[in-house]
Amino acid sequence: MAVPPPPPSVAAAYDAAPSPQRETMLVMRERILAVVPDADEIMKYRMPTFVRDGTDICGLLPHKKHVGYYPYSGSLLEDFPDLTSTYGGTKGALHVPVDKPLSAAVIKRLVKARLAHGRS
Repeated sequence: MAVPPPPPSVAAAYDAAPSPQRETMLVMRERILAVVPDADEIMKYRMPTFVRDGTDICGLLPHKKHVGYYPYSGSLLEDFPDLTSTYGGTKGALHVPVDKPLSAAVIKRLVKARLAHGRS
């Protein structure tokens, strides 16, 4: 099933991202929507953000040396020491290499955990 295009304001954020960050973000977008196809896409904190039933699931933001994956929960990543040691980051973000999107399996783990974690 083809993923629909993002809303115009969100598309503009992807369009403004440099390459290869943009392509990495778009691959991750497809993988996120494969897990939560009913998620709404909005801009929040100047980044494309995925929301379902009032819960902020995650956001993506390009940086010079990585793409930030933000799970909108300061404690969620504590449950994934394997990912934080692999990707690095902060308490609230994974630092994904600019040209190596998170795998579909990793995205599924993170999104499912965020949904189980509850509303923001």
